[in-house]
Amino acid sequence: MGKNREAGPSAIWSYEIIMMFCDLCLREVALGNRPNTHFTKAGWTNLVENFKEYTGRDYDRLQLKNKWDQLKKEWKLWKDLKKGAAGFGWNSKRKTIDASDEWWKEKMEV
Repeated sequence: MGKNREAGPSAIWSYEIIMMFCDLCLREVALGNRPNTHFTKAGWTNLVENFKEYTGRDYDRLQLKNKWDQLKKEWKLWKDLKKGAAGFGWNSKRKTIDASDEWWKEKMEV
């Protein structure tokens, strides 16, 4: 079972920590610990252990799964935004979407 804990403040995930988490997830996928749509028990165990080793943060499986689910929702939104997008780009310097006012108006209506 997981840790017994009271709900506290949400964790702060910096860009670097998110990238590290994604890299650890990719490693588990490459090792075959995500054969379908979910990580295996071994995959989650490795993620928890490696995440603690690399970040010093003692997050349990549920905390990492919550982050995974949040990132997946954001990725799906990103994918939907890009679908059939003319006049759409990514500003890597500012890490923002570059799009015309007309593009934004159309997306906001949807």
